Amino acid sequence: MPTFDIVSQVDMQEVRNAVDQATRELSTRFDFKGTDSTIDLTGMELHLHSATEDRLRAVVQVLEEKLVKRKVSLKSLDYGKPEEAAKGTVRQTITLKAGLSSDNCKAINRWIKDRGPKGVSSSTQGEQVRVTAKKRDDLQAVIAGLREEDFGIPLQFENFRD
Repeated sequence: MPTFDIVSQVDMQEVRNAVDQATRELSTRFDFKGTDSTIDLTGMELHLHSATEDRLRAVVQVLEEKLVKRKVSLKSLDYGKPEEAAKGTVRQTITLKAGLSSDNCKAINRWIKDRGPKGVSSSTQGEQVRVTAKKRDDLQAVIAGLREEDFGIPLQFENFRD
């Protein structure tokens, strides 16, 4: 029976590369001179720091541009509130979301059960959903439908087997 897995992952190497590129751009751009704007990647968190809230928004924009160029979905970013830091500066924490929560798994399973072709079944296995069907075309229809639906997280489809 053909199967595939639905997962939600973030390529940390691409995130690291995007942060490095954004940091390099912040150090060379004229409008960031003297603002002490920085981006730090710690585990699954990005810490942004700048002199004013306007400059912080510009830092976020530069970071998003670099992430999009590296094909990292912006759906995987969870933005924290900008908050006051020392000496009148502003900081913000952005958390990277990876893995499917149980609520997301339930929503995907419900979508497949309600809108998927007949004969397609799905089950939750940890932080992934396994989808099985008798025909390969049914699985491809499920993938196409899930790509159109917005679950608020990036979805990847792996281990497609006949």
